[in-house]
Amino acid sequence: MMTWLRQAAVVVLSLGTAVAVAETRINGAGATFPNPIYQRWVVDYQKAHPDVKIDYQSIGSGGGIKGISDKTIDFAGSDTPMNKKELQAAGAPVVHIPTVAGSVVMAYNLPGFQGEIRLTGQLIADIYVGRIAKWNDAKIGAINAGANLPDLGITPVWRTDGSGTSFVFTNYPVTQSDEFAGSIGAGKQVKWPVGQGGKGNDGVTAVVQSTPGAMGYVEMNFATATKIPFALVRNRDGRFVKASADTVAAAGEGVLEQMKQTLAVDLWNQPGENAYPIAAFTYVIV
Repeated sequence: MMTWLRQAAVVVLSLGTAVAVAETRINGAGATFPNPIYQRWVVDYQKAHPDVKIDYQSIGSGGGIKGISDKTIDFAGSDTPMNKKELQAAGAPVVHIPTVAGSVVMAYNLPGFQGEIRLTGQLIADIYVGRIAKWNDAKIGAINAGANLPDLGITPVWRTDGSGTSFVFTNYPVTQSDEFAGSIGAGKQVKWPVGQGGKGNDGVTAVVQSTPGAMGYVEMNFATATKIPFALVRNRDGRFVKASADTVAAAGEGVLEQMKQTLAVDLWNQPGENAYPIAAFTYVIV
C-alpha cells in the first residue's frame, strides 16, 4: 500500500512541481473515511523517506474530487469513483487506486440502554425518511426481542458536506427501500427530510454523542475511536452482523471476480453469511 505514495512522488517530480528531491512535497485532500489510516501511512512513509513531505487534508470526498479537477492537489481521496462529468472536468487521464475497504456504521446514543441494537436496511431507511420516529416503535422492537427500548425520539444525523461516506451509506438503503430511493436517493450530498447535520465523520459523531436518541452514519474507525456504540445490521443472507475488519473482508470476497475487469466496484449488500452490508472501497485518485 506504500507503493502509490512513492509513485506519486515520481509523478510530481516529472511534472516539475518540485525543485529538488530535498524539497519534494505532495499535497492530497479528500475523504474523511480513510483519514486515520492515511495519516498513519504518511508518518511511516516519511520516517523511511524524510526527503518527501506529504500533506493529506481530510475535507470530504467532494472536496478531494474538486481539488483534482481544479488541479490544486496532487492526489485525492474519495470513497466514490469520479463520474463521467467529473472525469471530463479533470481534463487529463485519471487513475483510481483502491487502497483499503471500510464500513459505515449506525452509531447511536441511548442513555441507560444495555445491550446492542439490531437494525435492518428497511428500518434504517424508514428512520431517515421520517417514517419511524421513536426508539420504542413496534418495528424496531420486533427484531430486538427483550430489549428495553426507551420512549425516546430518534434524531437522524447526516453529513452536511459532500461526502463519500454519504455516498456509501445512501447506496445501501436505496437497495432496501423504494421510498428511500424515490425521496432521498443515493449520492455524495442529498436532501434529508428530517434530522440534524454535522460536517465530516467527526462532526456527525459529535452530534450523535451530544444528542440523546440520535442515530448517525459514521466510518467505523471514528465510532471505535470515540467508543460510541453502533448497531448490528442484517445482511443479504439474513444474519445480523457487526462491522469489523473480518466482516468487511467477507464483503470484499463477493467482488473478487468483478475486480478482474475493473477496480471500481461496489461492496454494499454483498452476499455471504459474515458479510457486513454497508461496506465500500475507498480510493486514491491521481
